[in-house]
Amino acid sequence: MKFAVGYQLPSEDEEPFVEIVRDYREHIAEVYFPWADMPSGRAPLATQGGYTDWSAQAGLEEDLAALKSMGVKLDILFNANCYGARAVSRWLENQVRSVMDYLDHVVGGAEIATTTSPFVARTLQKFHPEVEVRASVNMRIGTIKAMEYVADLFDTFQFQRDYNRDLEHLRELKSWADENDKGLVMLANSGCLYLCSGQSFHDNLVAHEAELDETHNVPDWVPHTCWRFFADPENWAGILQNTWVRPEDIHHYDDLFPVVKLATRMHARPRAVIDAYVTRSYRGNLLDLMEPGFGPALAPHILDNQAFPDDWFERTSTCDRRCHACGYCQSVLERVLVNLGGM
Repeated sequence: MKFAVGYQLPSEDEEPFVEIVRDYREHIAEVYFPWADMPSGRAPLATQGGYTDWSAQAGLEEDLAALKSMGVKLDILFNANCYGARAVSRWLENQVRSVMDYLDHVVGGAEIATTTSPFVARTLQKFHPEVEVRASVNMRIGTIKAMEYVADLFDTFQFQRDYNRDLEHLRELKSWADENDKGLVMLANSGCLYLCSGQSFHDNLVAHEAELDETHNVPDWVPHTCWRFFADPENWAGILQNTWVRPEDIHHYDDLFPVVKLATRMHARPRAVIDAYVTRSYRGNLLDLMEPGFGPALAPHILDNQAFPDDWFERTSTCDRRCHACGYCQSVLERVLVNLGGM
């Protein structure tokens, strides 16, 4: 198993992301990245509040060339949840083509393109058939039927993270993918809620984040379902019921996925995340490995990653996911939750 990690454009006081990849090169297969200021599954790369760092584009290109020289595959993201009125337009087609053509020119091209858009997938197939087209995890493709619907458009599927802990189901997906010459990729460290009812709303917000930054928004309401939910300590067991897989348990997926994605694009400590999954061990607050991590929501409490019971993976990978009728995760929470404020 190797990993796909998300590119960060470092600030002056941060460690260059390229150096992190270099240190773990033998374990990293891919680096995924957005194009500067295009809508994607996260905030714009180079602009915040209308202020653009014009050196960001040059830095991105330099880093991509360095990654390419290491033999790391490049995965360009066209994974915004919404492209507005341009969703099936010549304009969007031309924009995608221009980015792909420019990447060919400056770094020798991207090997992979990840998208939430069937139209972008079609555009990539038509104009850059040499590129592996990957369905974004945000498409929530989690069944064989869902893959069949778009099998003509995608070569690889980042499958719906809500199935991460259902190994029997994953093996069924893998069997179909192998038979149909398709690939599967798992996202291991998402902190997002299991079957989140706010995901579509949140993903659309992110797609339009540049516009939201210029809008007079209501200041006293949290639009993120997860942060509102975990503001109440009574709901903290829900963190254990989500989709992440601990580094200590990642070996259970060795025969399923040659590449596992790690969320590091917005993470404060990408080296720590990569090291934990490469070494398959982590001592510290489990929340620090996730994106989002919810550390501030639980502070001064942490989740002691070394305190999980020996039957954790066996129980959570075979349960019926009827969390409202089960008390196991609540009992584990009481075991792993540590109040640092009382130390």
